[in-house]
Amino acid sequence: MTNPHSLPACPFCRPESLEIIDRSPNFFVIYDKTPVTPGHCLIIPYRHIADALELSSAEISEVWELVQKLRLKLAAEDPAITGFNLGFNSGIDAGQTIFHVHIHLIPRRPGDVEKPRGGVRGVIPARQNY
Repeated sequence: MTNPHSLPACPFCRPESLEIIDRSPNFFVIYDKTPVTPGHCLIIPYRHIADALELSSAEISEVWELVQKLRLKLAAEDPAITGFNLGFNSGIDAGQTIFHVHIHLIPRRPGDVEKPRGGVRGVIPARQNY
């Protein structure tokens, strides 16, 4: 069945063409094709929606359940994982390049970057260290 909210050129509107590693009723999970670290996952809604800030409360709850499940799974598979970054880009000026919601879950390990302090603040490097 074709998703009525899909867009032909959207890389996430055809999940049957992707290698899905987990799913819930309204979301699927894939590994990022250009991972920041090993195990970097994307949590993606089946319905086409551009901005994660427009997800419903029910969808946000469902995403959070998937994040918790994936976090435990990844940590069990790789005991070197000691932290995670979780995020999304909302809008062109925030760096969004695919306008179909996708939430990044990025496992972190000791020494994967020289100075991890500031985490996601690193999107503006001059503001990462405080």
